[in-house]
Amino acid sequence: MISRALAFIIRLSYVSIDIGCIFLSIFLASWLRQAAFPMTLQELFFDASNPFHLVFVIWFVTVLFFNAVHHLYQTRREVIEVHEIGQVIRSILFATGTVLIFVYSMKIVGFPRSVFLLIVVFTTVLFCLWRFLKRLFVEFLASNGYNNFNVLIIGAGRTGMMLDQEIKRHPGLGLKVVGFLDDVKTTTELGPDHKVLGKLSNLEEVIRKNFVQKVFFTIHPPGNVFYDMIETAKDLRVAVRVIPVAFDQAVGDIFKFNIGYIPVLEYFELGHNRMQYGKRLFDCAVSGLALVFLMPVFVLIGLLIKCDSKGPIFYFSSRYGRSGRVFKMWKFRSMVADADAMLGDLKAKNEVDGPIFKIRQDPRVTGVGKFLRKYSLDELPQIFNVLMGDMSLVGPRPLPLDQVEQEDPKQLKRLEVRPGITGLWQVRGRSDLPFHRLIKWDTWYINNWSFWLDVSILLETLPVVLKGKGAY
Repeated sequence: MISRALAFIIRLSYVSIDIGCIFLSIFLASWLRQAAFPMTLQELFFDASNPFHLVFVIWFVTVLFFNAVHHLYQTRREVIEVHEIGQVIRSILFATGTVLIFVYSMKIVGFPRSVFLLIVVFTTVLFCLWRFLKRLFVEFLASNGYNNFNVLIIGAGRTGMMLDQEIKRHPGLGLKVVGFLDDVKTTTELGPDHKVLGKLSNLEEVIRKNFVQKVFFTIHPPGNVFYDMIETAKDLRVAVRVIPVAFDQAVGDIFKFNIGYIPVLEYFELGHNRMQYGKRLFDCAVSGLALVFLMPVFVLIGLLIKCDSKGPIFYFSSRYGRSGRVFKMWKFRSMVADADAMLGDLKAKNEVDGPIFKIRQDPRVTGVGKFLRKYSLDELPQIFNVLMGDMSLVGPRPLPLDQVEQEDPKQLKRLEVRPGITGLWQVRGRSDLPFHRLIKWDTWYINNWSFWLDVSILLETLPVVLKGKGAY
């Protein structure tokens, strides 16, 4: 763990970099507006006769103050980059408002608003840029074992397994799962990659033997057991994290507030309805551009399919869309022409759980089809479905009609939004993901949709597709 002295040095270096960014921002703004604002940095900050001297001093002080208030002089690896960038923008807005109030209340005449606007923009950009680079550096160090934390997960059920998987998917967090505590599950049952180190009553012993620094509760033990375990962790100076029950049902971020001194977690508000504003416009713009740039790829794939096997270039499959509307989903044909007629003889060989049918060595797949499926190139024609309004770029994957169980409310939840070309299922494991996990991620996506979530999934899709893992 980082010592207090080192932590102080790190904070001091963060402040110093911010000060340098502010100086650079003022220099750039003054240089760009030399004709309207012919002042040197010395005149700006150290010339008492300069009428704007105090304004820029206050800008320095308020920006650094609000950065500290928004916890920008520490790096919490568990907090995503977007949150930190949001805190930077909030800090700049508060500081800007404070300076403007000072200027107008003190009636400072001739204040260079254009110069100040440039300073605000440059400061914001530089703050965001260096923090993004800092996070890359911190994640690199953590991924290589620097300042990692030993983690113990309480509960080896579905949520505990999901947490373990997510921690392993993000090595930049610097978290190392040493094992689980569970009163029911065993290592034999879970497999060698998931060690059950004991029962809940063994908490103190396991913490000491494995030098645990963080404990994650994914279950809530009954009675006083939960309270006693937290007390034990606190006495051993171990950080405690609690995963909210049914977190995937939350609409947006789980909001915390207090009624008196009682903390409350708000999953959703009465009558709340998350609208996907701007999603359709974004889909049309991106898919239209993609279609223009990918047209040569379409032609090449079409020629390869025709040369490889008899049959049409495209395959059309009936799928359920938003609100249960049936549409024809486009795909490049990756199987022999009579593949649907052969399905009945193969269903007994299904390798995935739930209603989905998948087998790794499907005899119906053509030579070119194997390549197309591995890199998801067979899905590219769904851009036409997006333009026609049947699908979205990001959303739950549409299932064939016979694979949707209409009596299952959890499955029907997926039909509240347009299905997508890619989604959390694609970036979390594709065909290797169990069906119940697919439903869980799709539900979480619907409840937590945002424009930036779509952008994040699109950016994550490309490296997943290039690796070709979990596709068959």
